Amino acid sequence: MAKILLEGLEFFAYHGYHKEERKTGNRYNVDVLVEANVKEAAVRDRLKETIDYAKLYQTVKEEMAQPAKLLEHIAHRIIQRVLEQFPQVEAVEVQVSKFNPPLGGVSRRACVTLREERNK
Repeated sequence: MAKILLEGLEFFAYHGYHKEERKTGNRYNVDVLVEANVKEAAVRDRLKETIDYAKLYQTVKEEMAQPAKLLEHIAHRIIQRVLEQFPQVEAVEVQVSKFNPPLGGVSRRACVTLREERNK
């Protein structure tokens, strides 16, 4: 089993619990860790036998473009899409971070991390 990580994916998106957040938008960071059996890719050096980073990025980008109120919901949607689109993935962990969250004080980021394993 291998771990493949796309780290530091940055997006400007319109998420947030408060209406004003969804109107003005904010910067977000997403890290996606997938666990998959990529032994054949390692042996045969073929992309079709592993996780295509560009396709994984595109999946995250599409979900980040859909407004949501909660970081938890965004992470959940990304996980579900990854499990649907990449049958070789056994587990997915997603961390979604919002830069400068509106807390009434100084905070660099607010982060939520969710993990799910494929049901066998």
